[in-house]
Amino acid sequence: MEAVAEATAPSPALRNSPKMTARNNAVYYGESQALRDVDLDIGENQVTSLIGPSGCGKSTFLRCLNRMNDVIDGCRVEGEITLDGTDIYRSGLDVVQLRARVGMVFQKPNPFPKSIYDNIAYGPRLHGIAESKTELDDIVELSLSRAGLWEEVKDRLTSPGTGLSGGQQQRLCIARAIAVNPEVILMDEPCSALDPIATAKIEELIDELRQNFTIVIVTHSMQQAARVSQKTAFFHLGNLVEVGDTEQLFTNPRDERTQGYITGRFG
Repeated sequence: MEAVAEATAPSPALRNSPKMTARNNAVYYGESQALRDVDLDIGENQVTSLIGPSGCGKSTFLRCLNRMNDVIDGCRVEGEITLDGTDIYRSGLDVVQLRARVGMVFQKPNPFPKSIYDNIAYGPRLHGIAESKTELDDIVELSLSRAGLWEEVKDRLTSPGTGLSGGQQQRLCIARAIAVNPEVILMDEPCSALDPIATAKIEELIDELRQNFTIVIVTHSMQQAARVSQKTAFFHLGNLVEVGDTEQLFTNPRDERTQGYITGRFG
């Protein structure tokens, strides 16, 4: 199978280009259309928030970015989505390699029923990233450190990941996602099941991670979008209504529907 282009340093021409783009992106579940003609650029080393009422299409769009919709029966995706200029829906593309480059963290923490160590080591083993036990140990430590979890778990790496608190489990899942050194991390309401203290830790982590990763986050919390993102896209009834710099969108939206949503008139 043809793989996505090797994960090398981008050429000078790409450095000022979006990391990912969507053009005329539409999604159907059977005969029902869930997304219509979405055009969106996702900037490199930025956090892009997707906001909007429940059922508006934001999670559907997020799943398009690493082809998670492929696993849903009857789902059809149209239009073009690119990663570093390569169409990720082209025939023959290696979806496993794509998902190594575009990782995902889900709404509810979902650690594997394995040890903390093996949760992190799973991806590097699968993709043949580590050539030795020492190299694998280093990846596990670095990933847990990047996720702000190493100091909390370094003395119990053989304990089950499912034994951690909810917030720790979600950081474990983030560590698991970054262990294969992706370029993009997708987060689907990663804090919705967490308490305020755990949520604050995840938000701090997102801000740190954007130095090395491009992040797209679906959030039901406009306050969270305002805190963590540089760009925000507002979806409504399957349409991308408005996208812009986060501060501009929240303080001076151009569309009346955006204004109505952020002021609580609907949603």
